[in-house]
Amino acid sequence: MSCRRSAWRGAGGGYSVLGCVCAEREGVAVVTKEESVPGRHDFDTVSSSTVYSGAILALRLDQVVMPGGAVVEREVIEHHAAVAVAAIDENDELVLIDQYRHPIGRRLLELPAGLLDIDGEDPWEAAKRELAEETGLGAREWSVLVDVALSPGFTDEALRVYLARDLHEVRRPEPENEEADIRVVRLPVSAAVRAALAGEIVNATAVAGVLALAAARADSITPRSADAPWPGQPTAFLHRKSRRSED
Repeated sequence: MSCRRSAWRGAGGGYSVLGCVCAEREGVAVVTKEESVPGRHDFDTVSSSTVYSGAILALRLDQVVMPGGAVVEREVIEHHAAVAVAAIDENDELVLIDQYRHPIGRRLLELPAGLLDIDGEDPWEAAKRELAEETGLGAREWSVLVDVALSPGFTDEALRVYLARDLHEVRRPEPENEEADIRVVRLPVSAAVRAALAGEIVNATAVAGVLALAAARADSITPRSADAPWPGQPTAFLHRKSRRSED
């Protein structure tokens, strides 16, 4: 396995990548835990206040200690975690959906996806639900393809993309609102990669999933098990909603 400038071999034959301890599995550096780096600043939060809390997000203002001791304000959007599914059919085609997105005012090609907005729901079970609701499909083989922090400069929103294979039809619940307009589209994986690189697939989740799938295939990387730990799963907004419902 080759090392980047930010990665170096650590004790026990693993790798340290940007301050994380990694193990080498089948030639791949896998983050196992964070490593304490001498002299690295901790960025402590000295206070927080809530500006807005709605149905799918909350806006929080944090006062954070910078290197040198200055305290600055940072806006943070708390958001539900989400899951998406890269489903491959018997013809080795990727199942996508064409869906209207109101904030940008147009339809996008996307992976079937949805929010983890039920307290205690397992991400894998949520992925099964979303695949059924948006495409009328189930899968007999599941694995984790990639985890993504979607925009960590201002939000804790994160997403897990599952790989689903050996598809079969299931009952699709009656769609509502934008989902009633969803159209299922199937593309060869190579065509989906070209569409992403050409700017025709621009949804961040779909781009990440498509390119991760292509990379895993190119290097014969075995995806993680479907129940693999997800340490980056955000829970702050879900806990906030739970507290609010108890009041």
